[in-house]
Amino acid sequence: MSTGPELAAVVTGGGRGLGRLVALALAIRGRAVGLIARSGDELDESVRLIEASGGVAASVAADVSDERAARDALAELRRQLGPVEVLINNAAVTGPAGPVWEVDNDAWWKAVEINLRGTFTCSQLVLPEMVARGRGRIVNVTSQAGVFRWPLASAYAVSKAAVIKLTENLASEARRHGIGVFSVHPGILPIGFSEAALADPDSDPDPEDPHRARLHTFIRHELDEGRGTEPARAVEVILQIASGRYDALSGRQLSVHDDLDAVLDGIDTVRRQGLYLLGLHTLPAGDGGRA
Repeated sequence: MSTGPELAAVVTGGGRGLGRLVALALAIRGRAVGLIARSGDELDESVRLIEASGGVAASVAADVSDERAARDALAELRRQLGPVEVLINNAAVTGPAGPVWEVDNDAWWKAVEINLRGTFTCSQLVLPEMVARGRGRIVNVTSQAGVFRWPLASAYAVSKAAVIKLTENLASEARRHGIGVFSVHPGILPIGFSEAALADPDSDPDPEDPHRARLHTFIRHELDEGRGTEPARAVEVILQIASGRYDALSGRQLSVHDDLDAVLDGIDTVRRQGLYLLGLHTLPAGDGGRA
């Protein structure tokens, strides 16, 4: 668990959806929160909501996949809020929809850049201060799409799988410095990426894009069948991980569908059998994507 005063938390993708909810919850619990996203207007609204709740927040509009922009954004947030103790890497895009042989090459790689490079870059930029201080946590918001198949969304699935493996490596490298690194699947939520699917079942953004329409149909079906997640549940799991409650599970791929207290109780078995790691026969059965 953390010792000493709570330092700042930074949430990427904090302008809307899950990122905004996590930032607001962190602020309500006493954290000064820094927000990074590409949309300045959405960031302004997130900051307004946090300040209206009595919290402290600052924001910088930046593309986290741009190293210089991310570096400048984090430097400004440090200047306004102080050192970063918690980083929530939440910024992500779904990328192009369709079979690999049909999707636009540049759009595919841009999605990987945002999802993977953005996570790598922000982590790399905050880790030196965490190492020097001997404490810190990084929570990477990933997806079961990175563990199981998610056809027609290969950029998203591949980038999330890479972030999960990056989590394992970072956790191993940073453990001796008192730093925990986690990957968490927040479930299929009725906010964020799902908003387009839920807006109008009969009116997808591009009627000429049957692959995205199919993904939207899948999302609606999962939510209709009760296999989604309430946003409050996803937020609570992320905050519990960020609080240090599950530090013994650093490096693991965790999920809102897991009983994390039970997993923690069985930590010896988890370690011995290599459970909750991205590898052959090392992840319990879960809710893989089927589109």
